Amino acid sequence: MTTPAQPGLPMVVPTQDLPSRVRIYEVGARDGLQNEKSVVPTEIKAEFIHRLADAGLTTVEATSFVHPKWVPQLADAEQLFPLLGDVDAKLPVLVPNGRGLDRALALGARSVAVFVSATESFAKANLNRTMDEALAMSEPVVARAREQKVHVRGYLSMCFGDPWEGPVPIAQVVRTAKALLDMGCEELSLGDTIGVATPGHVLALLAELNEEGVPTDRIGVHFHDTYGQALSNTLAALQHGVRTVDASAGGLGGCPYAKSATGNLATEDLVWMLDGLGIETGVDLGRLTATSAWMAGQLGRPSPSRTVRALTGASHQEQ
Repeated sequence: MTTPAQPGLPMVVPTQDLPSRVRIYEVGARDGLQNEKSVVPTEIKAEFIHRLADAGLTTVEATSFVHPKWVPQLADAEQLFPLLGDVDAKLPVLVPNGRGLDRALALGARSVAVFVSATESFAKANLNRTMDEALAMSEPVVARAREQKVHVRGYLSMCFGDPWEGPVPIAQVVRTAKALLDMGCEELSLGDTIGVATPGHVLALLAELNEEGVPTDRIGVHFHDTYGQALSNTLAALQHGVRTVDASAGGLGGCPYAKSATGNLATEDLVWMLDGLGIETGVDLGRLTATSAWMAGQLGRPSPSRTVRALTGASHQEQ
């Protein structure tokens, strides 16, 4: 049974030099569910997305048009997307290549994302290509999407560390980030895929991106919580001026190609912090928590989110 937080909590204590509003880019329905061992029924996915939008999330990444062989959990993209026509939120989708873009456009998608890696090892493991080959594959996809007046986001994985290569040079990340923007991506998501970033590292990368001409308002951050650093890294990014933060309802997700990656930053944990800082998100924490508790029940296990656990007690089987 979901219970409200104690009255007046979190206590709102604003801090200087933070954005007044943050856009949460919800990735649970795609980045979260793609890592489930079992396939979630299409109708449950659709209800999950509806509930997330009803909780006030204005951007909910819906699915991925990747080949079903590689991500069987999202093989129902063609069946799912038409069920979302009445969702009052932007519904970006991931497209790995030209064929994926064709499938997304055929269903009326108006916002897509491409993805590349900041390291050679992960590019090989995830895309079976070199970094430069992955960029070359994405370039015509981005160009054609922009011709169709479709919004394009660029995901950049392994920005802070790689399970095979270790620390990733900041200059290497900046070069790849600039390549994504130069080919036409309208925003960039910096991914800490294995969760090894720390606040100083985050600030150093953001500063170097600015030095090389990448404006902060084109940057979003995507942190994993492997070492418990996701919220501290997010706060550092906010202090730098970042206003877009990726998060996953209930803390769902990881990375199928990087075994050391654990869950994404939980959206509830992020909203609790932002509410306490007086930063607007438009998200109703109670509704969001109930949604994640419901999804945890569908998946048959407790939610990883500390805030969901605190607000729901021991039971996560809410209907």
